[in-house]
Amino acid sequence: MQAVATPAQHRDAADPDEWVVRLRAHGPVREEAIAELHALLRRGARYVVAQRRSALPGAGAAELEEIATEAAGDAVVAILRRLDEFRGESRFTTWAYKFVFLEAAAAVRRRAWRRRELPHDDVDLAALAGHGAFPAMGERRELARALRDAIDRALTPHQRLVFVAVCVQGVPIDVLAERLGTTRGALYKNVHDARQRLRAHLGAEGFGAAAHPER
Repeated sequence: MQAVATPAQHRDAADPDEWVVRLRAHGPVREEAIAELHALLRRGARYVVAQRRSALPGAGAAELEEIATEAAGDAVVAILRRLDEFRGESRFTTWAYKFVFLEAAAAVRRRAWRRRELPHDDVDLAALAGHGAFPAMGERRELARALRDAIDRALTPHQRLVFVAVCVQGVPIDVLAERLGTTRGALYKNVHDARQRLRAHLGAEGFGAAAHPER
């Protein structure tokens, strides 16, 4: 049975630039386009949320729908902010779906972490050696040991907490900001400063270019 295309899909196939024109318009034309885009992206968000359902044990249908709706709204805001970046090299909806897929995945992670305690800022060697944030770790356990020592010695307690939570344990930065009563910008600054200190410490220990504590 052939799927019936939505009005948005018909419009996109006929003229992908029409989306841009309508979203840049004023009054009812723009409002209708935004509502139509939100409805379209909500379907994409529902798909992502369903795929990641296992990360949210106990979540009911209403909560899952809330997450999808929130993600679609955030995606619309991001699209409107970056509308000038659309070059027409693909369908507008294909371009727009990239935003909602990212937003929905992030929304699921945030919601999942709200159910969990923040991890302790101590981190064992296995966590460092196996973490993708540090490319050489799995192959060079000596560097992992040095990094663990650098985290303990070169960082302030607050830098250590933030760096380990964000870069090793994968806590979403907005969740951490909410828990610590601070801002995303302040935490990004903490992470940046921590990386600088770790590079300097590891360089002084003779690891030089091998040490790249990136997320």
